[in-house]
Amino acid sequence: MASPRPVGRETWLDRALKEYRVLLLDQRGTGRSTPANRQTLARPGGTQAQADYLAHFRADSIVRDAEMVRRALVGDGQWSVLGQSFGGFCTVTYLSFAPEGLREAFITGGLPGLNVTADDVYRATYPRAAAKNAAHYERYPDDVERAKRVAGYLRDHDVRLPSGASLSVEAFQSLGRMLGASTGSHRLHYLLEDAFAGGAELSDTFLYQVEGHLTFSAGPLYALLHEACYAAGPPATRWSAQRIRAEFPEFDAAAALDGDAPLLFTGEMIYPWMFDVDPVLRPVREVADRLAERDTWPDLYDAARLPANEVPVAAAVYYDDMCVDRELSMRTAGTIRGLRPWVTNEYEHDGLRMSNGAVLDRLIAMVRGTV
Repeated sequence: MASPRPVGRETWLDRALKEYRVLLLDQRGTGRSTPANRQTLARPGGTQAQADYLAHFRADSIVRDAEMVRRALVGDGQWSVLGQSFGGFCTVTYLSFAPEGLREAFITGGLPGLNVTADDVYRATYPRAAAKNAAHYERYPDDVERAKRVAGYLRDHDVRLPSGASLSVEAFQSLGRMLGASTGSHRLHYLLEDAFAGGAELSDTFLYQVEGHLTFSAGPLYALLHEACYAAGPPATRWSAQRIRAEFPEFDAAAALDGDAPLLFTGEMIYPWMFDVDPVLRPVREVADRLAERDTWPDLYDAARLPANEVPVAAAVYYDDMCVDRELSMRTAGTIRGLRPWVTNEYEHDGLRMSNGAVLDRLIAMVRGTV
């Protein structure tokens, strides 16, 4: 997605500005960097040409862009990078292919697995999503019945969001992406609390809020390239999240509605049906299919170079992170020479933003050897 648009010295930015000049990068295809969306993708030609075009929007290309910007700004000088989530993936790619441009690197919730497939990632992701569901229902036990009531209504009725998109049970389950954030469980609870607003039908307030959570209008590339960010050569990802979901029957909504088990929400997964219902994704459904079948992806990480790394690196690894697997992250941390990991359960995936600068402050201290 596009970089943050701050309106002041908020959260981590206030800490950074005390000693850094901060550049917020709109990664290619986002913000003002030649956006890639349903309106612009028609220009490169047919479906295959569009898929080939989007194959150049991953971390390796983003790093090459960053290097061009760095040379334009500071010439032969180095700069520091801060990578949050996918930004951390890009940072490890940076350490692999252009470490000469880096003075130091800070990573928050974004140490990727090396030499793993999308299938490996989702086999680790579904159990973490199940654990987040269990924690949510323990915190808000009444939500078990509320969630099943909403899902049952959706099963029995043709419900449309304000955009006209269909709201299916599976789409409702995908609201579980909220559970990866520090306040996500509370926000999901309040959403479920007023789903019917005292009536027999789902309320307008509920439907408008749900649409805001489900649409990819602010980041269509997030949906198009989410699984591709894990790909390296064969095999193709082939809608990995959808395929691997079958290995975890506890996420089967029908079984939950017909039995005593709670309805489980999914997490940071992209499913093919999203391209059938979201108006901003529907025109690029065939492109998404081509990307899912693509098996000629270049490597994103240099397994030989990372063990010889000389750039100081500090990384926050969130113990309960629903979006990035802790074990895969720690395996990578042990591969990158000189990387200092900080494993903590004090924060969730959005700890950088929610810590009021404390996470970044600690990472800076770690790189400098004062912690």
